[in-house]
Amino acid sequence: MNRRRSLLAIAHMFAGLALLPLTKEALAVTALKKSKADWKKILPEQSYAVLFEEATERPGSSVLNAEKREGTYVCAACNLPLFKSAQKFESGTGWPSFFDVMPDAIGTHRDFKMILPRTEYHCARCGGHQGHVFEDGPKPTGLRYCNNGVALQFIPANDTLPALRT
Repeated sequence: MNRRRSLLAIAHMFAGLALLPLTKEALAVTALKKSKADWKKILPEQSYAVLFEEATERPGSSVLNAEKREGTYVCAACNLPLFKSAQKFESGTGWPSFFDVMPDAIGTHRDFKMILPRTEYHCARCGGHQGHVFEDGPKPTGLRYCNNGVALQFIPANDTLPALRT
């Protein structure tokens, strides 16, 4: 069992707690500190709303749902690589879904906005909200990282990954 899975298991044991910060203590990624006003200046309106106001895009609205090429999905705010295309699968939910995440790429906390507890995940570098992780995904992890498409940018395998934003 890897470190991320161990932390997720521990988080589930404490499901009654409103917030389980696993970001900075559990991950080796250097945090990027920008104000919401700074992010608002550089991001499209819908991306900003999802990443920093925790909005959710309409299901089925993301062009990334149909993306089948080999490549890397990076955070739309800071360009941190989050997922490889080999980790993507069709979940039927209307949002891009992945069964695993890149090492040290996310942090999680419990979300009670829908009354029942859910595990929200966010970019470990900029803190941008990506989506929620559920335990109904395919093998080998059994997890489904259900991501907002506007919170991601797809970089085809033959392209150079963008530099991390500063």
